[in-house]
Amino acid sequence: MQQEQRLPVIQKPKTKKRSRSSKRLLLFLFLFFITLLCILFFQSSLSKISAIEVEGQELLTADAIEQASGVKAGDHFFAVSSSNVEQQVKALKMVESATVTKHFPGVIHIEVKEYPRVAYQFGNANQPEAILADGSVIPMSGDFKFIMDKPILTGWGNSLELKLQLCKALASAPESTLTDISEIKPDPSSSYPDRIKMYTRSQFEVVTTIGYLPEKLQYLDSYISNLKENKVNTGVLTLLEVDTHAPFEVDGNKGQNQNQNQNQNQNPKDNKSDKKTTSNAQSGSTDSKKDPVKPASGKETTRN
Repeated sequence: MQQEQRLPVIQKPKTKKRSRSSKRLLLFLFLFFITLLCILFFQSSLSKISAIEVEGQELLTADAIEQASGVKAGDHFFAVSSSNVEQQVKALKMVESATVTKHFPGVIHIEVKEYPRVAYQFGNANQPEAILADGSVIPMSGDFKFIMDKPILTGWGNSLELKLQLCKALASAPESTLTDISEIKPDPSSSYPDRIKMYTRSQFEVVTTIGYLPEKLQYLDSYISNLKENKVNTGVLTLLEVDTHAPFEVDGNKGQNQNQNQNQNQNPKDNKSDKKTTSNAQSGSTDSKKDPVKPASGKETTRN
């Protein structure tokens, strides 16, 4: 029994140090391969912009929007900031808003919303030009479809500030109302420097101001429809503090009044002679009343 107790105990091999070193080696290899893959990825075409998509533009060209964005094919995809691209595209004069989204791999999508067309005008060469809500003027070339679905501005000249205010007011108008208005021209007065006169395709003339325009345009269609229901198909609508309707003046009455005024201006002498004859006649009648009537023989008669 004592001999058996003296037998040495067989010790197990120590494997802890080896397991730790193998784990470190695996971790090093993993990081190495990840770094290598990242380097290969950023050097490959997958990390670069392959296409730029532009959507929503009508007046601007896609090339102009791409140049304004500052992004081109071949740039690093992950180095492009969507917010920066949006601000650069919004800086264009005719762009109201822009939305930029990134789609992997390598696609930049730019959606543009332009200011709406609110009116037209004719340039020096009688070329139609579109006017946007921000006051921008765009020549209507052959690439654009020119449809008379907006009012035409005439007689504005150098009134750029009032014209800009008018464009902003027209931007808030319903589409049906803009389609019905055929022409807008300034008609200022001492009381209303921003007064305008509009002509509608429904045979009405509307007098209002640019300041009242956003409010009045909201119910202009209903106002005209109510008049037509009452069998009133034409007239002058004055939309100021109080909304009133008046019929058009008849051209015949205007012509008669003008002819009468011209005749009075051309024949002042005849008028004076007529006044003299009438005055003489009146004086003669008064004298005959004052003088006593004499007998026909010319002798005075006496009573016995």
